[in-house]
Amino acid sequence: MSVRRSPTVGRRRLGLELRRLREASGLTIEMVADRLECSSSKISRIETGHTGVTPRDVRDMLAVYGLRGPAADELVQVARDARQKGWWHLYGTVLTGAYVGLEAAASSIRSYEVQVIPGLLQTETYARNMLQAGGPGRSETEVDRRVHVRMARQSLLVQDDPLDLWVVLDETIFYRLVGGSAVMREQLNHLVRSSARPNVTIQVLPFSAGAHVAMEGSFTILGYDEPADPDVVFAENAAGGLFLEKDEELQRYHYIFDHLRATAMPPEESVAFIAARVKEL
Repeated sequence: MSVRRSPTVGRRRLGLELRRLREASGLTIEMVADRLECSSSKISRIETGHTGVTPRDVRDMLAVYGLRGPAADELVQVARDARQKGWWHLYGTVLTGAYVGLEAAASSIRSYEVQVIPGLLQTETYARNMLQAGGPGRSETEVDRRVHVRMARQSLLVQDDPLDLWVVLDETIFYRLVGGSAVMREQLNHLVRSSARPNVTIQVLPFSAGAHVAMEGSFTILGYDEPADPDVVFAENAAGGLFLEKDEELQRYHYIFDHLRATAMPPEESVAFIAARVKEL
């Protein structure tokens, strides 16, 4: 099996290991910052993977933690690799978060959506209409770039070692006519075709389910094969989204998704529902 790589995930992995080494050394962030004559916020951003780190900085941090030799050299190399640019960095003006970089290396995605079809399953026309409506001040150039990124991300579903995607879609989505009836027919037909892929599972959560465990809103669980890369949850909100990584948070969202799968229509019934909705349109 090939391994998908992403500098974003590399920074996250390195940050987690640096935090583990610091805590094992009994040092606080403030102590390390004092030893390295830098700000505490810099150390914190490095540990959370929110900023790049130079190989020199990593070597200096490891010296403080007493780690030398091959183990230290390996982490310094991770820092070098993490400084490479992913294809999405060319679109930095329209991508401000880390989501695309984390998605690029994921082996599985489990997602619940309330309002829209997930980006990995959107048609170009649906995506364009959604992005135009969601950003009234966006120029055509910006919309074009956002659509291009969204379509490029979908290669994860068709590459040699494809991403395993399982989505639960609220029934509301199928009655929100993004772009009008023609656009929705095209989009829903695309969902039916996508569901035929062995790595794509689509379920519909019907109105009849009533109140359920995910009433707080949409979320995505990004899963990784590498033990050094723990899962991460992306929970959407009005400000864009929040990444959740604590064990109790991950357990909670896995529990929620399992309950959603059990409550939603089975996959075959869901595809039949989507096909019937196409005819209604």
